[in-house]
Amino acid sequence: MSKTRAQIAKKHGPAAAGMPDAAPTAVPPRSNGNMLLIAAAATAVLLFGYYHLLALGQLGQLAEGLTMPDMMFGGYGSAHVAALQAAMDDDALGQLSYLHKTAGTLFPLIFGIAWLLLIQLNVDRRWLRWLLWAPPLLFAVVDLWENVAIDSMLAATAPDDGQVALASALTIARWVLLGLSAIAGLLAVLLPGSVRGKLPVLLTDPNGTAPESR
Repeated sequence: MSKTRAQIAKKHGPAAAGMPDAAPTAVPPRSNGNMLLIAAAATAVLLFGYYHLLALGQLGQLAEGLTMPDMMFGGYGSAHVAALQAAMDDDALGQLSYLHKTAGTLFPLIFGIAWLLLIQLNVDRRWLRWLLWAPPLLFAVVDLWENVAIDSMLAATAPDDGQVALASALTIARWVLLGLSAIAGLLAVLLPGSVRGKLPVLLTDPNGTAPESR
C-alpha cells in the first residue's frame, strides 16, 4: 500500500515528500517605533502651534502689540527690548517666563525626540545618521538656552548690549536650526535607500518562489 505525501513528510521530512519548506517571512519589528514616532510628531506639531501662534501672540497683545523676541526670525536690538520692558508689567513678564518653562521647554524636547526617532527608523548608516541628528540636537539645546537668555534680559533693569546680542543670536540660530531640522527629516525619508544604508528585506513565500524586495 503506497503512502501519501503527508505520511512520507511526517516520517522523512517535507523534502522527501517533494513538499517545499515553509520559510517564515522576515519583517523587521518596526510597528512600535512607528507608533511612537507618530505620537511624538503629532504632539510636537500641536505644541508648535500653541506656543508660537497662540500663546506668544496673546502675550504680544499684553505688550501693546509688540512682537515677542522668540518670534523675531531676524533678531532684535536694544531699542525693541527697551520698548518691551516699558510695555510689559511684572505680570506679563511672569507669564512669558512661565510660558518658557512649560510649552517653551516641552516643545524643543518633544520635537527633538520625534526627529531623532524619525532619522533612527529611516537611516542605517552611522555617519549619515549622526549628520542628520545634529540639527535637531542643536536646536533643542539652543532653544532652551534662548528661553533663559530672554528671561534674564527682560528681567534686568537695564540689559547691556552683550545680553541683547546673545539673546538675539540665539533666536536667529534657533530658527535656522529648526529649518535645518526639517530638511534633515525630509532627507531621512526621501534619500535613496542605498544612500541611507537601508538594505532590502527579502520576503519568501511558502512555495519558495522568487523573493520580493521591500
